[in-house]
Amino acid sequence: MKRLEPPGSGAEDHCLQQTPDLTALIAPEAEALGFDLVRVKLFGGKGDLTLQVMAERPDTRQLTINDCAELSRRISDMLDQLEAEGRDPITEEYRLEVSSPGIDRPLTRLQDFIDWNGHEARIALASPIDGRKVLTGLLKGVEGDTITIYVATKGEMEVPFAQVGNAKLVLTNALIAATRPLSMDGVEDEEIEDEPADSAAEEEMK
Repeated sequence: MKRLEPPGSGAEDHCLQQTPDLTALIAPEAEALGFDLVRVKLFGGKGDLTLQVMAERPDTRQLTINDCAELSRRISDMLDQLEAEGRDPITEEYRLEVSSPGIDRPLTRLQDFIDWNGHEARIALASPIDGRKVLTGLLKGVEGDTITIYVATKGEMEVPFAQVGNAKLVLTNALIAATRPLSMDGVEDEEIEDEPADSAAEEEMK
């Protein structure tokens, strides 16, 4: 694997979320260990490029430190082999980060919205729906490829999965109780919410 030198100045940042080619390469390595691949994200700029891999055990929805180390070794070995064969999918230097998604996890697959039905989520849209680009509320189900979310100030709203830019669960006491985390490591530092976001919070995110 290429090793990073200290980041240079003025590097142009870029971010490729759920990079399809890398996802296709990494998914079999996760599956070989019995893990579900949650997200593959390549971000940063020249001299500061990071390949972030999130995966989980189906039963715990988390990974232990040893799980992360084992998956990291498999991915590193696979990418090193491709580099030796002249088929390296990442031509620049990068660092590899492997982790579980955490409690306030990203929602990257349609199945995630089904699995976490009844919990609060924040969805950033690729284009506005009813004048809003960010929706926060309770997930109410999935019909075909359409997600239903209850927004306090709007009621139930339908979101085509193709319109989802980024989405994640909102950290609440109900979510913590439902997930029974192995640890709180990696949980974003934000206030725990017990109710859907009010209208003022919704206005801030528009």
